[in-house]
Amino acid sequence: MTHTTNPDRAFTPSGQLRLGVFFQSVNSGTIWKSADSGSQTDFESFLRIAQTAERGLFSAFFLGEGLRLREHLGRPHALDVAGRPDAQTALAALAAVTTHIGLVATQNTTYNDPADLAHRLSSLDLISGGRAAWNIVTTDNAWTGANFRRGGYLDHADRYVHAEAFVETAKRIWDAWDDGAIAPSASADRWAAPGAVRRVRHTGQHYAVDVTPRLPRSAQYRPVLFQAGDSPDGRDFAARQADVIFSAHPQLEDALQFRSDIVDRTLKAGRGANDVKIMPASEFILGATPREALEKKAWVRELQIGPQQAIAYLEQFWGRELQGFDPDGPLPEIDPVVEETSETRGSGFHGAKARQLADQWRAEAKDKGLSIRQFVSARTSRGDSTFTGSYAEVSDRLGEYARTGAVDGFNISPWLIPSGLDDIVNHLVPALQERGVYPAEYAGTTLRENLGLATPARPDATADPAGPVDPASRAATARA
Repeated sequence: MTHTTNPDRAFTPSGQLRLGVFFQSVNSGTIWKSADSGSQTDFESFLRIAQTAERGLFSAFFLGEGLRLREHLGRPHALDVAGRPDAQTALAALAAVTTHIGLVATQNTTYNDPADLAHRLSSLDLISGGRAAWNIVTTDNAWTGANFRRGGYLDHADRYVHAEAFVETAKRIWDAWDDGAIAPSASADRWAAPGAVRRVRHTGQHYAVDVTPRLPRSAQYRPVLFQAGDSPDGRDFAARQADVIFSAHPQLEDALQFRSDIVDRTLKAGRGANDVKIMPASEFILGATPREALEKKAWVRELQIGPQQAIAYLEQFWGRELQGFDPDGPLPEIDPVVEETSETRGSGFHGAKARQLADQWRAEAKDKGLSIRQFVSARTSRGDSTFTGSYAEVSDRLGEYARTGAVDGFNISPWLIPSGLDDIVNHLVPALQERGVYPAEYAGTTLRENLGLATPARPDATADPAGPVDPASRAATARA
């Protein structure tokens, strides 16, 4: 197994793009009212999306996490009520019916324990043949924490401090088994080499761990680490810990600036300039011709933001019922009843200064002559993350991303389930392959290979002061 050494100091574009798919369940971008929309929770939808993505040589199938249903005026949001099945359960099922695509589970450092989560992720990694990944997220609000009897226990400023200790502990657990620990044949004297696994201890502010890891390494050494925080602390955390950043910077100039910033931070962290891959969230609306794509975009936007969605969007900020207002009329003149929106409304609404925002929005809508629906559609339009055009147009545009190295690929959020990848796989992927910027086959069988990631360097000092543990002796003790 090859490990990284002597990291490169200069960033070098690969000239290639990779794609992933982000299955979100019901949300503001998913069209669930279309006759072509399927279930957001049936396994058949997950299977169709994953197998279509694998046919298109996608690197990863990415599941979001919803630890609590988003609320609307104190009740579960009627327009966004479907939760997400447990990511690792769904991905374990998909591992049996796919062969190459990576399986990315969003898992929260705040509401898990490191030894347990590390074991579950390494289990997925082993049974999938080295295709597992962890999208690391942090949460600190008491509303979500109420589901775990941990409401309000983590200060906002501590979320990345806590997460870093968590990830470092998980890495030590995955590093605890030596290369070649398992006997290569039945003729060996022992199933596992003596001293091949080490005990891991951690004592910190929020938890203490004393564990002897239970599983050997997978074919890709350990799960790939994704991270999506965009604050300065989040970027530094990703530069130190992540293999891939799920970014919010898909436009070329912005993406180039983000790349430059991440390379600087990664070098300061003592890693190589190419060690962290960047895959921004994106939406694709494609057609055979530019006109067809624009017509499709208009249809998508109309279904994404209908009359109900437009009114509900304002209610999230106003904190009050607005059903009496005409969605095709002006914004309400009445003021919000909240000063600042809470986390119950979802990340896109959390923390907004509601009264100040209402004044700004009313002035903007009046100045531009926009109705409620037109205003909300303009605000929620995914223009910054949407690629719209003919297959040829978008392929040419993406070729520039590959040439400059602005990103390593895109994580696509389909606006329709389960057929939302069909256009991309059937038409866009072949066009990208013709331009030489997309792989013609999978590079290998593991996610790390298919993302172009090197095997992590094994730490020099993994051994715990308690000393190595013989797996055979540990097994005998467990049986006793």
